[in-house]
Amino acid sequence: MGIEASYMVPHPPMIVPEVGRGSEKQIEETTRAYRRAADEIAGIRPDTLIISSPHSIMYADYFHISPGRGAKGSFASFGARSVSFKETYDTELAGLVGRLAKERNIPAGPLGERDASLDHGTMVPLYFVEEAYRRAGAEKNYQIVRIGLSGLPLSKHYELGMVIQQAVRQTGRRAVYIASGDLSHKLQTYGPYGFAPEGPQYDERIMDVCGRAAFDELFSFDETFCDKAAECGHRSFVMMAGALDGLAVRAEKLSHQDVTGVGYGICTFHPGEPDENRHFLARYLRRQEEEMAQKRQREDPLVRLARLTVESYVRTGSVPKVPDWATDEMKTERAGVFVSIHEHGRLRGCIGTILPVRSCIAEEILHNAVSAASEDPRFDPIQPEELPYLEISVDVLTKPERISGPQELDVKRYGVIVSCGRRRGLLLPDLDGVDTVEEQISIARSKGGISEREPVVLERFEVIRHH
Repeated sequence: MGIEASYMVPHPPMIVPEVGRGSEKQIEETTRAYRRAADEIAGIRPDTLIISSPHSIMYADYFHISPGRGAKGSFASFGARSVSFKETYDTELAGLVGRLAKERNIPAGPLGERDASLDHGTMVPLYFVEEAYRRAGAEKNYQIVRIGLSGLPLSKHYELGMVIQQAVRQTGRRAVYIASGDLSHKLQTYGPYGFAPEGPQYDERIMDVCGRAAFDELFSFDETFCDKAAECGHRSFVMMAGALDGLAVRAEKLSHQDVTGVGYGICTFHPGEPDENRHFLARYLRRQEEEMAQKRQREDPLVRLARLTVESYVRTGSVPKVPDWATDEMKTERAGVFVSIHEHGRLRGCIGTILPVRSCIAEEILHNAVSAASEDPRFDPIQPEELPYLEISVDVLTKPERISGPQELDVKRYGVIVSCGRRRGLLLPDLDGVDTVEEQISIARSKGGISEREPVVLERFEVIRHH
């Protein structure tokens, strides 16, 4: 008993004939591959289908596991009300996944459901599976577990997959995992999101990695790269990979198409015997620890002080005093300071002061490091087990100067402050994924709660960035 097979599949509603009304013929290769995968599933006769979907309920810091005894859904919003679904949830397996996740400090469970209806990322795979059961003359007797993705790091998605594997084994289920997710949405100029060079690069890489079941390489996809590619399913694929952790895997690439401007890829994964060389999360975390240890040895005094403060506060709740080894500049000069914390390539906290409010730069670092670790409203406070993986930077700001307009900005050189009355938004310079002044101002507006229509005052500043 366990996960009998896993499948990486797309979810374009147009592939359903009642929705596509002929347009589905553009992706006949994908349809054929989908039916082949669905026939395999019907042949397995699983007790439970586990489906991770980017279009289920998604939170920044929580994995939503759909609650209740079941759910309904249809393609009515896509003009095909007649194609409907009524699914029964495997409440025992879903509940155990939530409990095991809690034991591992993974935020996952049934809280916060806004809409119980099945999403199209779930229904498209179910359409093909149910069609395959009818072709085989088999009774539909499986239950499902539906899991949403999150804004948490890829490592947490993989770890939740490992929890799913454990839960399946403990319940004795024969399960199939379906990782629902389209690839890049930026493959063609005529596509829904236009073209970006990262689009075809993402598709080529992900199909190569999944076609070889080289799941360790899934961690190497940079967040900024994935955002520029406008991919949809990467976290879903990572969670699926975690569900096969520690097992030999036979992979097969069935199809890949990009004729609509969106990438549709289908791969099958059949697990085999235990393989000690395929514990990819443990390997990834070891490598991260080693890299962070090497970086810590090269940190300058400002970053060293920020790290000392974060570690002291997270472990003991106390804030250290300015140490003797702090430089004279840190002890005597005053400036605005931002402390930024990243974990596994993702922002984990960033708090700062535009102008100095403490007696010196060192005191500014102490207070802002504590705030970044524990008071950034976008994130939960940092926990002790996260400390080995934190990358910290300190930005010392020059005094802001008012400018006449965007033409006086340079996204790499200057940070921007956008003000409207008492509302103010700030964005630091030279950030990954922020490539234009227009993007920089738009993000700063958003941070300050200032709409695009409201008039603003612009200020710019420079930073000295310490790593």
